[in-house]
Amino acid sequence: MKCTGPSEGEKFAFVLEHALAREAKIWKVPIFQDFTLKGTDIPPSYYEKAVLWIGELSSLFQFCSGTFALATSILNRLLASVKARLKYLQCIAIACLAVAAKINEEDEIIPSVKKLAVQSGCKCSPAEILRMERIVLDKLHWDLYTATSVDFLNIFHAMVMSKWAHLLHGLPQTNPSRHAAFLTKQLQHCMACHQLLQFKGSTLALVIITLELERLTPDWFPVITDLLKKAQMDSTQFIHCKELVDQHLRSFQPSNAVYIFNPASQNIQTHLDERLPCCYSVVKKAVQIKLQAGGSQAVPAVFTPLQASTYEDEMETDEFYDGFKYLYNEAGTPEAGQSSNDQLRQKESSSFCPPLEPAPEVD
Repeated sequence: MKCTGPSEGEKFAFVLEHALAREAKIWKVPIFQDFTLKGTDIPPSYYEKAVLWIGELSSLFQFCSGTFALATSILNRLLASVKARLKYLQCIAIACLAVAAKINEEDEIIPSVKKLAVQSGCKCSPAEILRMERIVLDKLHWDLYTATSVDFLNIFHAMVMSKWAHLLHGLPQTNPSRHAAFLTKQLQHCMACHQLLQFKGSTLALVIITLELERLTPDWFPVITDLLKKAQMDSTQFIHCKELVDQHLRSFQPSNAVYIFNPASQNIQTHLDERLPCCYSVVKKAVQIKLQAGGSQAVPAVFTPLQASTYEDEMETDEFYDGFKYLYNEAGTPEAGQSSNDQLRQKESSSFCPPLEPAPEVD
């Protein structure tokens, strides 16, 4: 008689149970009181900036989304364990990211401490970062790894897709891995909000899944009820978290990016100014005023984005998708309903810069 192993649902239930047990043992977050972190001089806005900065560095060094989540978890546990000073917050943040990278990333991806200090633009020396790493390890007793909110998001998403994969059929050009990448971006957006610190990563992840299911199908309630039962989650905390996340994600609305062509040659610039409509010079002056007011350095690329943040979000989602597609065995296989020619046209249309025509010859 052939012995059958555990079913896919039983495997997911076991992974979820193990992750919840680990979270219950390790989870610890700082408390904000009187507009500052309790016992410190760190205001909520600086905490949020530190988390967002960790996310920017993770993208810069091409770390996976799990590294960002683990770094944020380490930061929260440390700030809950010690009375940190605001002037050390940047050094603490980059040290937490360095430790998380050493746990999650491959050796060839991890930058040296010197490279980390230089490319991050922080004011810490490599010796200070190494010293802060040792402090982090000592204060947390070298017990760093825990189930993060990204881990729970992947678990819940896989459980939904294993039983209700038809929910994505109505979404164009969407598969499970690309959908998981989109939800991960939403989750990271919420992880930088100090008002959501009071909720565990499992609660936050399930709320993100719930809000997405509400958008996709009217029959979302049985799905979430099943997940709530398996996660053994307090419904009161869940509802409160759902209200706050829903309000916070309203500001997370994508819009189109606009690019302006800045010719490198002064002759081409003079020739184009004579032929382009007056609105071009008006928009160009607006961009220059915006850059001067913000103290930003000129972008060395040919195109200067007026509203680049949304397009960067899309690019980062694609980066997450490149990693998630292997979880769903989508690597090297075309998406359903797409031919090779359609994929080629889609790739050309989604390139970083819009197509350019040759510059007019100068007489």
